[in-house]
Amino acid sequence: MKPKSPRQARAQKKFVALARQLKTPKRVQQFIKAMPYNKEEGGETVHSAYEALRYNKAHCLEGTFIAAAILEQLGYPTTVVSIESKDKLGHALFLFRSKGKWGAISHSKDEGLHGRAPVFRSVRDLVWSYYDPYIDNTGKITEYGVANLDDTRCDWRASIRNVRKAEKYLAGLKHTPLRSSKKRYKKALAQFKKFGRPKPENYWW
Repeated sequence: MKPKSPRQARAQKKFVALARQLKTPKRVQQFIKAMPYNKEEGGETVHSAYEALRYNKAHCLEGTFIAAAILEQLGYPTTVVSIESKDKLGHALFLFRSKGKWGAISHSKDEGLHGRAPVFRSVRDLVWSYYDPYIDNTGKITEYGVANLDDTRCDWRASIRNVRKAEKYLAGLKHTPLRSSKKRYKKALAQFKKFGRPKPENYWW
């Protein structure tokens, strides 16, 4: 997107420099994963990509903005996945495609909720890969939605203010149910209570 203000121009310069440095989705995931997680100790935030980089911390949605702002410089669409859970603690992913397969970039406090290598035949299969890692005493994925960040009609790239409009837009998306059997859920919950989070898979980033 062409910058419309000096701040947007500075942000664009930063994103281009990071794109040239990182070059691939996997390295962008590593960059975001290395950032401190934004625990919002001073109150809830929805920082733009540029603000999150300035603060050097991000939660999942802010990390998604960063991934989108960097990777659009390399030709990737600014597409995201919104995941909803029964405990209302949602998650956000930057969605990308490579050689016909889907992958994701994200930030999280939980190891199993970071990104995914592009090995999935469909977005639904990708979201299913988060199902077991999402389960804890309250969490269970119930649905997901896909959107382009530019449809949020806010400056998620460079705004100095919180971009709550983007958060509200994603929450209001038409989501697709992710239905699982009671047997599968109970088995995964029992595994969590006994052993904790699942062991890392080779496609986890």
